[in-house]
Amino acid sequence: MTQFTMEKGADGVAVITWDTPDKSMNVMSRDGFAELDGLIDDALADAAVRGVIITSGKADSFAGGMDLNVIARMKEEAGDDPARGLFEGVMGMHGVLRKIERAGMDDRNRGGKPIAAALPGTALGIGLEIPLACHRIFAADNGSAKIGLPEIMVGIFPGAGGTTRLVRKLGAMAASPFLLEGKLNEPKKAKAAGIIDEVVPAETLLDTARKWVLEATDKDIVKPWDTKDYKMPGGAPYHPAGFMTFVGASAMVNGRTQGAYPAPRALLSAVYEGALVPFDTALKIEARWFTNVLMNPSSGAMIRSLFINKEALEKGANRPEVPDQRVGKVGVMGAGMMGAGIALVSAQAGMEVVLIDQSQEAADRGKAYTASYMDKGIKRGKATEEKKTRTLDRITATTEYAALEGCDLVIEAVFEDPGIKADVTKAVEAVVDADCIFATNTSTLPISDLAEASQRPEQFIGIHFFSPVEKMQLVEIIKGAKTGERAVAKALDYVRQIRKTPIVVNDARFFYANRCIIPYINEGIRMVAEGVAPPLIDNAARQLGFPVGPLQLVDETSIELGARIARATKAAMGDAYPDAAVDEVIFWMEGEGRLGRKAGAGFFDYDEKGQRQGYWAGLAERYPRAATQPDLTEVQHRLMFAQVLEAVRALEDGVLEDIREGDVGAILGWGFAPWSGGPFSWLDMLGTPYAVDRCQELADRFGPRFAPPALLREMAERNQGFYARFMGGQKAA
Repeated sequence: MTQFTMEKGADGVAVITWDTPDKSMNVMSRDGFAELDGLIDDALADAAVRGVIITSGKADSFAGGMDLNVIARMKEEAGDDPARGLFEGVMGMHGVLRKIERAGMDDRNRGGKPIAAALPGTALGIGLEIPLACHRIFAADNGSAKIGLPEIMVGIFPGAGGTTRLVRKLGAMAASPFLLEGKLNEPKKAKAAGIIDEVVPAETLLDTARKWVLEATDKDIVKPWDTKDYKMPGGAPYHPAGFMTFVGASAMVNGRTQGAYPAPRALLSAVYEGALVPFDTALKIEARWFTNVLMNPSSGAMIRSLFINKEALEKGANRPEVPDQRVGKVGVMGAGMMGAGIALVSAQAGMEVVLIDQSQEAADRGKAYTASYMDKGIKRGKATEEKKTRTLDRITATTEYAALEGCDLVIEAVFEDPGIKADVTKAVEAVVDADCIFATNTSTLPISDLAEASQRPEQFIGIHFFSPVEKMQLVEIIKGAKTGERAVAKALDYVRQIRKTPIVVNDARFFYANRCIIPYINEGIRMVAEGVAPPLIDNAARQLGFPVGPLQLVDETSIELGARIARATKAAMGDAYPDAAVDEVIFWMEGEGRLGRKAGAGFFDYDEKGQRQGYWAGLAERYPRAATQPDLTEVQHRLMFAQVLEAVRALEDGVLEDIREGDVGAILGWGFAPWSGGPFSWLDMLGTPYAVDRCQELADRFGPRFAPPALLREMAERNQGFYARFMGGQKAA
């Protein structure tokens, strides 16, 4: 299967075109690298070839990155020495790109052939590392294109020379947003940042690159770092300015990651050490640190969950086999914050939206949310007045149910009251077509119970959005007892249209996400009652990679909401209710009027602007801190296992049908320790035998909530991993 082809022109310019068959965007494979290597050798050896252009056969993109399964095969083929196999494989890629960079030059930097990259659009990962090795980068003026190195987002860093080249090109400080944050830019901003060289009209892209190749001199194709007088922009580590940069970078990385992620630390080490040595040695250092990250189970778990599994779910891995169910017109019932957010993302996706509320004023206010959001985008240069107008024109704000005629999906986002939701369901079904799917947005109410108000329960489904809708990536789709396959397909196709990641779960109290996050919050509150220092609780969570600790989280989501959920849960569970110790704290806080951030008082004190001012002193008066505090690992294990065991129970109970959804949903839904790859990946890292032993220790000390579920015990006895058992032996990349 040929991916690269070369056409040699009469003018002496060889055009190498990358076009991966059966892919909408080019993805690099080992065979592809070998093909590119062979074509470069051919072009450099042919006296008739004066220079080379590397471009794409895809109209709007250059490349989406590396096929991460390549890395897995490198490890497997190395047998008992996977690190060596990875290192040698990475150095092989370095060799190809260095060959492009040197382009046949001699030791005096003479005699090389100019090689230009011509990017029609998006260039990510290896799709930018190859151009960085070329002598000049031309990009089409494509406003929808994204250019950057996003590897850090999936637990690795640019390891095919991108790290070393970008730092030497821009300097450590200027390169840091692109390497440490995975920042992506459209072409003009990428040029302004110094990443690419020229932005030209798409129709002249190849002609402009060709002209440069034919006119380039020896001086034009020598990279600065291959000259004797090269100095790193901003200073190397022991330059006065560079010293401050590297000290600051170390502090920034540790401050942001709390040491939980291996990739940023490794990247910083590769940059620091590489800056002290010649370029070719720096490439070896980069390859060694890249290998170090790839050998860490965290990187494999992150790649699997945040790239492979996430992509599979977004492409419909668990979609029923029914005809296309894309949504053309969607009704949104309730124009509050949630409904307004749903209307926004639906209109942005090109759907016609009917936004209904009880009063015209409320409906208009919900539509105004989209206007405000678009205005902010315009200020940041991410939207235009024309785009704002088009988006708003798609939204009809009204009080009239008759406007729902023609909707193929209606999403109800009214107050969390079964009676109100039932009334809305009946009123909607009275006016919509018989084949319209009805979805309820609820975070706690059982879907099967709500579906009793429907005349068509097979067309009734739960779609649980996370707040704020426009920012949160995850959408939880909940099947009721009678939900049919077409409703599931409709929900999945809709979520794909709004470019979010879906998981599909079966109906049960709190579904999946809230079922797991509530024990996390509750465990933190339990520890407060035991006298554990609140800063230890929240910082232990942050050092695990959670965006916020459990006490800060309950303040953000509202203590009042927590008290309401506790009362409803207790009423439903009766004597089986397990959280009386938590309620004692929550109900006391509620009685003190400390309802969370919105009230300006919760576990934290707040100033008049809503900024946290430290933990509330009254907490220590009511729950004095214990003289002896637990160690960090104990606190972290309590917080982790409280969630992870609930995820296992959800799988055991059939709420989860796919562990991939459990892992992806945990990371995207509530920020579960992304470095771990999710609850099931973390258990696989620990090993089920150790997990059971540790849980039993916790259960003996802190109560039966930590007792290992039967499924986990059974797997421990067999020394099984979750991916080995439930995914046919699938391994981390």
